[in-house]
Order: sequence, then C-alpha cells, then structure tokens
Amino acid sequence: MPGSDTQRSSSAENTPRTGRSFGSSRALRQAAKVLPEHARAHNRSLVLQTLFHQGAMSRADLSRETGLTRVTISDLVAELIDDGYVAERGVREAAGPGKPAILVDLDREGHRIIGVDLSRSDRFLGAVLTLDGEIVARHDVDVPAERSDILPMVIALVRALVDDAHAPVLGIGVGSPGIVDDHGVVLTAPNFGWTAVDLEHILNAEVSLPVLVANDANAAVLAEYTFGGSGEDVLLVRVGRGVGSGLLASGQPMLGSRFAAGEIGHVTVGTDGGPVCVCGKVGCLEAWLSEPSLRRALAEPDADRDAVLRDAGERLGIALAPVVGALDLSEIVLSGPEELLDGPLAEATVETLRARTLAEFHDGVRVRMTAEGQDIVLRGAAVMVLSGQLGVS
Repeated sequence: MPGSDTQRSSSAENTPRTGRSFGSSRALRQAAKVLPEHARAHNRSLVLQTLFHQGAMSRADLSRETGLTRVTISDLVAELIDDGYVAERGVREAAGPGKPAILVDLDREGHRIIGVDLSRSDRFLGAVLTLDGEIVARHDVDVPAERSDILPMVIALVRALVDDAHAPVLGIGVGSPGIVDDHGVVLTAPNFGWTAVDLEHILNAEVSLPVLVANDANAAVLAEYTFGGSGEDVLLVRVGRGVGSGLLASGQPMLGSRFAAGEIGHVTVGTDGGPVCVCGKVGCLEAWLSEPSLRRALAEPDADRDAVLRDAGERLGIALAPVVGALDLSEIVLSGPEELLDGPLAEATVETLRARTLAEFHDGVRVRMTAEGQDIVLRGAAVMVLSGQLGVS
C-alpha cells in the first residue's frame, strides 16, 4: 500500500560548494566557528534557509528569526533580490496602525535546477525543478545496451534538460550508482563498467554550468530529509539497478573515509551459495535484492512470490542489523519498486532485525517505504544543488 509503514512492535558555515556542506533543514548548523571573512556568505545562507522553510515574511520577521540586525537583513535582502534569489511578495494585511510590512520570499520560480537519476535498470530519468523542488519538466531515455554508449547518453540527456529549463539554471545534480568521491568522480560503478570517471568535470565542460555528482542513495536520503520529513538519524536503502544506502547522522551525511559508506550491496549475506554478483563475488546482497535480480527470480516458472521476497528481505535484515546496532538508528526507509519492497520483503526485514539486535533498544526501529516515489533521486539532486550553491537544504 502506498506510503505504508512496517513498525517493529515494542512496549557553520554553509559556503557554496566548499566541502560539499549540507545544512540541516531545521536549522542552519555550523560545523565550526564562522570566521569573519566567511560571515557574509553564512548570513546569506541563513536568510535563504529561513525563507526556504518558513515562507514569506517581512524583513523584521527575518531579523527576529535569524538573530541578525535589521540593517544587515535589509542589506542582504537587497543583494539577494538583485541576484534573483529573493523577491518581494506584496504587503502583509495590517493588523493595526502604521505602515504595513512588505513581505519577501525565496523566488522559487526565478531559477531552475536540473536533476538526473542514473540508478534505474531500464531508464535514465531527468527533470527540471524549481528552487522549491517542484518538477516542471521531465525527460527520460532508455539505458543503452552497450556500456560504451552510457556516457554519451547521459551527456545528451543533460543537454536536453538544460535546453528545456527556460530560466537561469542554478546547477545540475546527478545521482549515480557506484562510489562517488567529493569531487564528483565516479570511482567505481560496476553496472556501468565505470572506473574513475570524472562525471562532474565531463558534464561541466559540456554545458558550462555548476555540476554536483553523488551516489544515488546519498542523493535520495537528502530528499527524504528535506522533503520527506524523516528524522535526523536515518538510513535509506535504495533498490534499483544495484543496491546501496544513504545515511544521515544528526542531520549530516556520512560518506566514509573512502566515500563508500552505505555500500551495502556488496556485503556478503549468504554462506549458502547463491547467484554470482556483477562484482564477481558470490553471496552479495545485491545478487538477491537488486531490481533485476528480484524480477529474474520472480520470473522463474516455479517461483513462490512471497518466498522470493521474504528471502531477499531476510538478507537485507542481515546486512542492516549490525548498522542499526552500531549507530542506534531509529528509522529505515526503503526506496525502489514499491510492488517488490512493500509487503513480505519489508516484513521479513523487520523480523530479521528483531532477531539480530538488542530488543530493549532496537525493537522500535521503523521500517517504511518512502513517500517520494520514483522522484526521490531527482529531488535529492535538487537538494544537492540548493545546498552546494545557496547553502539551503
């Protein structure tokens, strides 16, 4: 059932592009003391973040909400209006004597963001989005049969999206399968045959726009946090062409020392043999749980649908149990084909987690489907651009 839950029962500174920072959607969190030379960029981000989440307000409201002086707010708002990121929205209805306040808000229609999702097994998805994360145009293309055609197809898709933007483009966000470093280099993507592909630089050279590339699951968890209302400690499991996960701890993404945090797809979850994974190993979670693997198993002539899905869910639970135990997570979000993930598979995941973690502390972990549907990576890519370019998330 769409949006259904499976509940385990139990009684700084956000300077644009620097360090791939990602601020909390609840409050702009500083990772370190703001240096004087960075104060203006931080204050710009603080104003934009406040408007993004709270909507239109007066300059006096902004001053109260941000703690900045009215003079500083007036100066910043004027600058942001000139830059096209903020617009005046008329006057507030007066409740008493005095001049009515002029409202300002993020100009959500003034720029566009391009989002690209390369995670699906059948189609590459692309969208043109407003600054508010609303999709105004869609493009998609078939995944090429030949690996050598994948990169040219991605470039063509991005070009088509830019041509369809019809407004200044703030940036391009791309969610790619595989391990992606903090410079947008796809270090490895076995399903594409990619090794050390500098996708960010390649796309930037093609369209001369800011580009941000991240692992698709890491992009998806940003969408879940900013638009989906998840908590600050959440793991999102992304099932598509492969299997990966994105992890937030205290509202901040965990990438790992080698950018491979969340790469659960190639964790061994079976000592009983099983299909050979694309990476060459036997026993990888991805060999049971990826969308192509699940559909192949279900297409077998004597396949018992519930048994196939429960087996995959049990193996997912085996992979997740030590993560839940180590990080004390409160929520697991599943993203992928709802008809495969929601139901017996999610139920088996919960049962396995219950059996393999400390009941006193982890029986309340929530396992649910995302409500973002197939757009989750596209909207996560938009959050990447908002965060990287404006310090907004």
